[in-house]
Amino acid sequence: MHSTHLLLEEPIRMASILEPSKASFFPAMTKIVGTLGPKSRSIEVISGCLKAGMSVARFDFSWHDPAYHQETLENLKAAVKLTKKLCAVMLDTVGAEMQVVNKSEKAISLEADAIVVLTPDKGQEASSELLPINFDGLSKAVKKGDTIFIGQYLFTGSETTSVWLEVSEVKGDDVVCVIKNSATLAGSLFTLHGSQIRIGLPTLTDKDKEVISTWGVQNKIDFLSLSYTRHAEDVRQAREFLSKLGDLYQTQIFAKIENIEGLNHFDEILQEADGIILSRGNLGIDLPPEKVFLFQKAALYKCNMAGKPAVVTRVVDSMTDNLRPTRAEATDVANAVLDGSDAILLGAETLRGLYPVETISTVGKICAEAEKVFNQDMYFKKTVKYVGEPMTHLESIASSAVRAAIKVKASVIICFTSSGRAARPTMPVLSVVIPRLKTNQLKWSFSGAFEARQSLIVRGLFPMLADPRHPAESTNASNESVLKVALDHGKAAGVIKSHDRVVVCQKVGDASVVKIIELED
Repeated sequence: MHSTHLLLEEPIRMASILEPSKASFFPAMTKIVGTLGPKSRSIEVISGCLKAGMSVARFDFSWHDPAYHQETLENLKAAVKLTKKLCAVMLDTVGAEMQVVNKSEKAISLEADAIVVLTPDKGQEASSELLPINFDGLSKAVKKGDTIFIGQYLFTGSETTSVWLEVSEVKGDDVVCVIKNSATLAGSLFTLHGSQIRIGLPTLTDKDKEVISTWGVQNKIDFLSLSYTRHAEDVRQAREFLSKLGDLYQTQIFAKIENIEGLNHFDEILQEADGIILSRGNLGIDLPPEKVFLFQKAALYKCNMAGKPAVVTRVVDSMTDNLRPTRAEATDVANAVLDGSDAILLGAETLRGLYPVETISTVGKICAEAEKVFNQDMYFKKTVKYVGEPMTHLESIASSAVRAAIKVKASVIICFTSSGRAARPTMPVLSVVIPRLKTNQLKWSFSGAFEARQSLIVRGLFPMLADPRHPAESTNASNESVLKVALDHGKAAGVIKSHDRVVVCQKVGDASVVKIIELED
């Protein structure tokens, strides 16, 4: 994890910084996950988000009902057809989230140094003196001096919309707190987070299970974002639950690391999960500010070496209300890319932000610039060294293809696959996913769409679902016809030009072949 793996060895010409960025079919190799909500649920806005670079749509079930999210999803499907841009669907669970319920939806003003009581009596009306919460066991989990944060849509970091409380005493089931900063809480629901406090709530709640087994099954979700993952067992239980729900056995589980407990069990969680989401909103509260960057770098490095996608959240909060990010936020996005993040997840910025399309576009441009100076060669060598020898058959083929592509300066790698998995080199990988015919004795169906969409969260991997009549393992003739379609797709996308070299990775019979082709005029 030395700093040498961040930038290219050649120094950057200062004048080159002023050169305008070139528009590209792929806005960036780094993917963008957008949360769809009130400001981003019309067909028009979603189409704009897809064109700007969103490749995964996140549906956050900690607010609103399934019918509302279904309406949004139908609009997403229409936008996908309209723009011809693939998009995956991520269901984000509520999990072990404590909430303050404000039935009246009237704004609540809290003054510094005043007293406020947190009560599990949900029948009470929320006020400046009393806040009803959805968890009975808070009084048993906290002690005098503990810190509690309350805010809408997680914690903005803004001292006027999030409140910091200090526990002064516990009275039966109630928790009496001193308010540390003046703030106004607006809306019907606020998230409550106890800093470094262990909460005995299940990771997959009954409400989560109901949503997954209805809405999730109906819509064949590609990703499950498992909120408040604290142990590897949380992932195992979620996987067992999905395995009984028809097609959802294929759904990938992304463990959301949100607190110290998840951090302490990170290695075993990484082993069980298909990917990791670093939820920096809550983590930034559980960790001292000076430690947040260290966790990010260590976690992303571990994910990269394990070959599992890593997603970073909370990057451009200020763009919720502003058209431009702060300088610190722009640098933060770039550093997430340089640290090895596969995707950037936008929450409030697209859910309720005023500029969802512009935010995605801006983040994509920053990612693209950071990718230009990412030392991919160093990253590749570190990965190969970490994997060690003997490699598996697939690892050997993938590393050979990447090595060849780097040596010949190929513009793209074309990979024929039926699993959607591939390596992560410096140039785009066109992953040609070959659908497979399968049967359950009652009907025949093609698999492959899941795998194609699931690669939409992996950096540098751009899926293309091939015609199932051209299997990847069959004759040379059918292989060549699929390859031609892939090359034409690459040309149309602007990633392949005349005289470019292309590395192709495919199966011929029982053998795996890596070949280099040079395009003619």
